[in-house]
Amino acid sequence: MTPQLPPRRFTPCTETATDYPVLLIDSDAPLLDLHACLRERLNAALEHLNLIACSSLPDFAERDLNNAANTARILVQDVSDVFRVIEHRGFDKPDAA
Repeated sequence: MTPQLPPRRFTPCTETATDYPVLLIDSDAPLLDLHACLRERLNAALEHLNLIACSSLPDFAERDLNNAANTARILVQDVSDVFRVIEHRGFDKPDAA
């Protein structure tokens, strides 16, 4: 039987720019704080994308569009990573019987 390792308190965020994780999520943070983090990033990404959607393409250079898309991708990736931590906290606990 393989002994189970205790859960890690800090979960690394998905990194695309580095070989090693730099940003970490505190898996033991209160759910209200994790939710606030999600809400802030998701709202920022939505506002950012709404700004782009309501603008005309001639207003933007190709580089501006690439930067806008990358900003939204990073924010949504952060949201996905925090959701993963919340899911692990909620789904990995044994059912109380």
